[in-house]
Amino acid sequence: MEKLLGEFSVGLFFWQSIIFIALLILLRKFAWKPILEMVNEREGKISESLELAEKTKAEMKELQAQNESLLKEARAERDAIVKDAKETATKMVEDAKSAAKSEAEKVLVVARQSIEAEKAAAIAELKTQVASFSLEIAEKVVRGELSSDDKQKALADKLAGDINLN
Repeated sequence: MEKLLGEFSVGLFFWQSIIFIALLILLRKFAWKPILEMVNEREGKISESLELAEKTKAEMKELQAQNESLLKEARAERDAIVKDAKETATKMVEDAKSAAKSEAEKVLVVARQSIEAEKAAAIAELKTQVASFSLEIAEKVVRGELSSDDKQKALADKLAGDINLN
């Protein structure tokens, strides 16, 4: 160290300064410009990449918002379809019930009419049979009563008397 500090030479300092300045000029002309251009170019690419990343991020947020809205719309549409299907099913069940009820009522009306017709026919037949039995009984009673000539004559007189009174 003593040797370095002890010997100062103006000529050596001058030549070292000239070489240093020449080296600075050469570096500035040939190295600094290309290095600065590369650094600036790299800085530009980095800023472009950052801008592209920001744009991509914004687009992703927009796409995510669109996806959310599409999901909401799809859910709403699904709910509407399910609601319509339930309403349609309920309506179909109600229609089937009312159709079955009206058909049952028609069957009941037809059955009641059939029962009434059969009842009327049975009553008419019963009346006919009762009348037939009554005639047979009356015929037997009248034959028994009119078996003798005296009884026939008395009945004829009685009937003639009733006709005159009326």
